[in-house]
Amino acid sequence: MARVLIELPAQFVFSTEVPIYITHINKAQHLDNAALIALLSEARVRFFRSLGYDELDVDGVGIVVADMALQYKSEAFHGETLTFEMTPDDFNKYGCDLAWRASDKATGREVARGKTGILFFDYAARRPAPVPQGFLARTASMPT
Repeated sequence: MARVLIELPAQFVFSTEVPIYITHINKAQHLDNAALIALLSEARVRFFRSLGYDELDVDGVGIVVADMALQYKSEAFHGETLTFEMTPDDFNKYGCDLAWRASDKATGREVARGKTGILFFDYAARRPAPVPQGFLARTASMPT
């Protein structure tokens, strides 16, 4: 089986720190894979809030996670704090990828990387919506 290999952009426009709690740890005493997705979801919510948005209101439309790919690079443990870096990438008519990297704050050790496919969605009409121009403008003007 071919392994997932993810190439990241050179720069990220957003960063946030999320601690690893004991509830995020599995029987092997490292970060559980489902918990990583939950921590990533927290980081994604913070990314949209940093732009002044809510995931259900990005200039009048919401978002849907359409797909996701991730690649583990190392273990992570209780008590560590992960730094999530994120940037929109690979835009299309209805969405984009949010490329991301999670690293241990104290050591810089990369824990995981990935991309989350975001589809903008008109919940009232129950159909995909074009990428909001305001979102494009705000993300383009974010410092890297």
